[in-house]
Amino acid sequence: QVQLVESGGGLVQPGGSLRLSCAASGSIFSFRAMGWYRQAPGKERDLVAVITDDGSTNYADSVKGRFTISRDNAKKTVYLQINSLEPEDKAVYYCNAQSLFNYWGKGTLVTVSS
Repeated sequence: QVQLVESGGGLVQPGGSLRLSCAASGSIFSFRAMGWYRQAPGKERDLVAVITDDGSTNYADSVKGRFTISRDNAKKTVYLQINSLEPEDKAVYYCNAQSLFNYWGKGTLVTVSS
């Protein structure tokens, strides 16, 4: 059984920063890719950023230059550094990990408000 647990969400003012973490536990050696998705109220869940096991990254256009994804393979943890937060970044952020199967965390809420 593999579990993903996100942390680091919260209320931040516009222009602020957050660091999200997602730790995987369970009987799995490694993930081919790990990433972050987000879902704003009334909208679909969209890809934010993904990082493969060789370190290659891909970002949604809306977050390029502001968000940085990284991972620690030994800790089976993926991070998302979020800078220059905008009101449009408000959403539930979900961690995703891919191996033979596709795994999801339960999400962490990021709220941007002054």
